[in-house]
Parts: sequence; structure tokens; C-alpha cells
Amino acid sequence: MKKFFLILLIINVIVSPIYAQLAKNSWLASAGLTYPRFVNVNVTISNTNYGGFLSLQRNFTEHVGLRLTGSYLHFEGEWGTPATTSETNSLSGNLDFIFYLVPCESVSPFLFAGAGVDYRMLTNKATPTIDDNAIAGQFNAGFGLEWELTSNLRLLTEAAYHLVSNSEFDGALGIGEVNAKDSYMAIKLGVSYYFAKGEPSKYCQLYSGLAAEKISQVDYERIEEIIKRYIPREVVKEVVVEKPVSVEKAKAEKWVLVGVNFEFNSAKITPESYPILYDAAKTLLQYPDLKVEIQGYTDNIGSEEYNKKLSQRRADAVKNYLVSKGINPARLKAVGYGESNPIGDNNTANGRAMNRRIEFKIQ
Repeated sequence: MKKFFLILLIINVIVSPIYAQLAKNSWLASAGLTYPRFVNVNVTISNTNYGGFLSLQRNFTEHVGLRLTGSYLHFEGEWGTPATTSETNSLSGNLDFIFYLVPCESVSPFLFAGAGVDYRMLTNKATPTIDDNAIAGQFNAGFGLEWELTSNLRLLTEAAYHLVSNSEFDGALGIGEVNAKDSYMAIKLGVSYYFAKGEPSKYCQLYSGLAAEKISQVDYERIEEIIKRYIPREVVKEVVVEKPVSVEKAKAEKWVLVGVNFEFNSAKITPESYPILYDAAKTLLQYPDLKVEIQGYTDNIGSEEYNKKLSQRRADAVKNYLVSKGINPARLKAVGYGESNPIGDNNTANGRAMNRRIEFKIQ
């Protein structure tokens, strides 16, 4: 069980963030399989356990929700010599408070706690005086992960601890429980479907990395004017990010991202570039059939081999950003062309700044 939790934690750390399409409030339904296991009981614990669950959840904000869950669980244990197999079948209903720790991520961790009632049915009980069928209360707590598959569909993984209000859940009375109470763990694997959403949320920061002040002294208006001299007028209106390229013309033209820049001798995107890249991502999401070659270019300072590697890293950085915003990586190809195909004069500062650019070639 410890290995299972460790694997979930490692996966959660290494998965790249993709901002989910959140709503201020929503309804979702979930269903799946459960593996339950006794923790503190008075029978020998068996691995022959199984179960399933259905749940209905209401999220009131991006962080807070309330979930009603119905479950069926089957436990087995052994007692006596020779060993006799006991069975516990449980039908339970639980109401849990949900809190999402990082709701904007594609892998969203959450905590939950609540209470419920359990109707248990015993077979081959170890203590004859215990009723075969009875109702008891229980307390629940645990954590889980929602893995985004689509805007409305999630994969659900969850681990919970349940403390039953008496010592009869396993069919045996004794001293092995916590404060004379039986308890068990339950690991869930299922899917969640958001079937109703309210107003779209503005909670997540869309322009990640955006700074209040420009830290670069490059004259971007001057760069744009130079670019316009080299690109036919009827194309310029389509290729500038503020007026994204149309599908028909895009297939025959290059899409120049004016103002997308990097720190000197680095593939780190400058803060003022993020709004432009975000608009580019929105356009690609609007036209899901378009495939793009992301072309990175540099000026002529440095060796040709080094500039080609640097331009490749910069193209890869733009690709990674677009993927983080939900663009299918299969639609993107990053290629570094180094100092080739200059569109400005490398003998001037403005010309070199113009040559340090990113272009999209629609394929």
C-alpha cells in the first residue's frame, strides 16, 4: 500500500501542468471500482476483497465541494483452528466535504472528510452473539487525485480511511481495534463526468509569467514596422498575433509572432511574451485541425552551430508552453533554424532583435 501511495505522489510531481477549464460551480457524477482492506480487526486479514461505488458531487467554488457516495464492499477474513473464512458485505452511504488543493492543474489533488452509515451483513462470524445484519455509523477521511482527460471527463484515484462506530464490522469482538472500533482502508479507481457547469472561472492565471513592467528595452513597435516592410501588406494583417491568421491563408503563409522574445543567450521566454503566446494558443484551440511547425531563429552573434542549438531550445520552449495550454503535442513540431533566413539587418541592434524571432509555419 505504501508503494501505491508513493507511485501516485511521484506521478503527481512529474506531470506537466495544463490549465483545466474550470467553472465557478459544477455538478459531476463518478463511478468505479474499490479495493477495501481491513486495518484494525480481530480476524486474520485476507486479500480477497472487492467493491464498487457511485457518487454525486456538487462543487460550490473552484476549491470546495460536497459529495454523496454509495458503495458496496466485500471483505474476507479467517479465524479459529482449523481456519474458518468469515465474510462481511457492506452497503454504505457517505457524505464528504471536498477541498481541492490546486484546482487549476490537470492533475488536481484534493482532501476529503465526512461521515456516513453502513449496513453490514455477516457470514461465518467469529462471535456468535453478534447480529448477522446491523447498521452502524462511520467516519471517513482521505485524499485523491483528479486526472484531466477532457474538459468534462476526469480519471479518479483515491485512498480513504474509514473508522466504524463499533467493533462488530468484522464479525468478531476483541481487543485489536482502535478504541474498540473496527476500521478499514479503501482504494478507488474510477471516472468522473462533469455534466453541468456554471459560469467559467477566472480563478486560474491565464497569463502565467506576466510581469507588471517590461524588463527589456527593445523597441517592439520599431521591430514590427521593420517586419511589415518585408512581408506583403495583405499578409501582414493576418500574421500579426493581434489579428490571428485565418485558416485559408494560414496554410500558405508563415505566422510571425511579433514580440515573442527570450533572455539573452537563453531559451527562457521573457514575461512580456506570454500574452502573445496565449493568444496564439487560443487561435490553435479554435482551429484544432491545423498543424504547426514552430520555427526558431537567432541573430548572427555566436557560431552557427551554437545558434542552431539555441534556436532549437527556444522553439522547444514555445512548444512546451502551447502544450501546457492544452494544444495536442502531435500538432506541433519544433525546429531551430539558427541564424539562417534573416529578415532584418544583423549590423544593427533593431535588425538583430527582429531576427531573434519565432515563426509558425502551417503544415
